[in-house]
Parts: sequence; structure tokens; C-alpha cells
Amino acid sequence: MAEKLHFSLVSPARELFSGAVDHVIAPGTEGEFGVLANHAPFMTTLKNGVVRVLDGDVVKMRIYVRGGFADVTPAGLTILAEEARNLTDVKADEVDAEIEATRLKLLALDKDDPKQIAFGEQISYLEGIRAALAN
Repeated sequence: MAEKLHFSLVSPARELFSGAVDHVIAPGTEGEFGVLANHAPFMTTLKNGVVRVLDGDVVKMRIYVRGGFADVTPAGLTILAEEARNLTDVKADEVDAEIEATRLKLLALDKDDPKQIAFGEQISYLEGIRAALAN
């Protein structure tokens, strides 16, 4: 039996996953990367995208992350995400409603309001989730 990788994914809100897996594929800022058990240590930043957790060759979990860091050590892989959602728990109509509500908040701001950047980034994150749900 192949050796397993210990994987944890944590956001400020909660720990989304912690356990033994075969393989994790994550969206690094310099390109997508995969981690197996006994991988060489490294640390990198993440861009918005889907983290795929595999059991054998089968994707068992898809988690959409909003940036963050990935740390590979001899103990395993830890992802610290700015925000994360398990795509199994997300409904497209709820994401569409969130996008619309955020757009309305953005439109209500003055053109020089610094909150525009945060709302724009939130819309981009939500649109990424919506696109991931379609695939």
C-alpha cells in the first residue's frame, strides 16, 4: 500500500480538512503543483483556484481557495487559505445571489471609496467559485 500524505486546509473561519490523502493538486501563483507523500519541502503562495484532493486517481474533494500559502514539510502539506469553500457544499444559485448582493454594495459606494477594491476582489473570488461549479 502506498504511503499517505497528511494534508490540512485551514481558513480563518475554520479547518476544512485534515487527514491522510494520496495526492493534492493546488493553484500556486507560479503554476499548479501536486504534492505526494515524501515530497521535498517548499513553501509557496496560492492564487484563487481549486485545490483537488485525490484518493488514488479519483478526485474526492474540491475546495475553492482565495489565495493563501502552501507549506510542504516532512510532516505533510498545510494550506492556509485567506478564504475557502468546499465546492460540494456550494450551490450555484447562492453564489449568484452573493455576486449580485456584492455588486449592489459596490455600486452604492462613492467612486473614491477604498472599499471598492475589496468588493471587486470578492466579486472576482465568487465568479471563480461559480466557474469552478460549472466544471
